[in-house]
Amino acid sequence: MTDDQRKETHFGFRTVAEEEKAGLVHGVFSRVASRYDVMNDLMSVGIHRVWKTAMMDWLAPRDGQHLLDVAGGTGDVAFRFLQRASGARVTVCDMTESMLVEGRKRAEASRLADRLAWVTGDAMKLPFADESFDRYTISFGIRNVTRIPDALAEARRVLKSGGRLMVLEFSQIPVPMLQWLYDRYSFNVIPKMGEIVANDRDSYQYLVESIRKFPDQESFATMIRHAGFGRVQYRNLSMGIAALHSGWKV
Repeated sequence: MTDDQRKETHFGFRTVAEEEKAGLVHGVFSRVASRYDVMNDLMSVGIHRVWKTAMMDWLAPRDGQHLLDVAGGTGDVAFRFLQRASGARVTVCDMTESMLVEGRKRAEASRLADRLAWVTGDAMKLPFADESFDRYTISFGIRNVTRIPDALAEARRVLKSGGRLMVLEFSQIPVPMLQWLYDRYSFNVIPKMGEIVANDRDSYQYLVESIRKFPDQESFATMIRHAGFGRVQYRNLSMGIAALHSGWKV
């Protein structure tokens, strides 16, 4: 590819070639894997657990369903889904093997091993057949994908007719002053926290920047509709710090 043909995207606030981003993201999550869950608790003061409970409430897991949880390496969403539906199954797919290793280490993993599968794969090119799953979830992962429309197209491809997509992601607070205050916390506290707890300031600087580059709620809902999903809705969580987006393959 020539310089004129080179496609670019963002990696946080940096501009990089599209083909470089996946490797950079892989590096981030490889470095933070062992402290990922601890940092989630610290960064959100535990509120991410409330958000994931809200996600399960809206998703309403049922026995017999097969969930694909993309970018779900440590298994947090998978375990919650199976706790709600003892007769369900979950396939966890993540591009970073070290994240999957951390998920398999968790105590829940051994107790639920007969209903859990762990697969290394790319959200933009999933290693699954068409119409394989009843539900698709991705939590705090889609903003790291190089081409979000490709990931949404893949989600629709692997879902069965009548299947449901649900995305939990950081979003934008609709009140400017509150967004300003949240930005001050994000950019000044979280990277320092990453430096102290995970010995990795740069990775958490990227994660904060990636949140600011992600589309707002309405824009992302439009992207989901353009991917062919129907009945698209979203719900703000904690005043819009995060949001749940839902869509159906109709």
